[in-house]
Amino acid sequence: MFKEFKEFAMRGNVIDLAVGVIIGAAFGKIVSSLVQDLIMPPIGMLLKGANFSNLFITLDGRHFDHLEDAQKAGAPTLNYGIFLNNVLDFLIVAFCVFLLVQQVNRWTRKPEPAAAPATKECPQCAMSIPIQAKRCPHCTTQIA
Repeated sequence: MFKEFKEFAMRGNVIDLAVGVIIGAAFGKIVSSLVQDLIMPPIGMLLKGANFSNLFITLDGRHFDHLEDAQKAGAPTLNYGIFLNNVLDFLIVAFCVFLLVQQVNRWTRKPEPAAAPATKECPQCAMSIPIQAKRCPHCTTQIA
């Protein structure tokens, strides 16, 4: 069983998948930092200083100025600001993956096979006729 597992693990597809997952995780961290540290602060500033990671609603009716205070008090919260950050993270990652797949598909695209000709030339009059014609409609020559 160990030998079979070793053969499975050493196949190119499994190793490629593992490398892809590791790079994807690292890329996800970079995108999260991009969203939280570079994109959301200017948007928050445009929205009168809103800190998206601090946007929440308490479900028990109490008021807290910061999410950390609500969490320390044990209040149930809906953290919609963090959710918005995560949605933006996902959209950026999904768009980057789309661009990557699009480029890979462009590089690996196989040329389409040439279509079979729909016409042929009459050997007698050199006019173009349908490929399945048995007689030339122009000169009435019998076509084999």
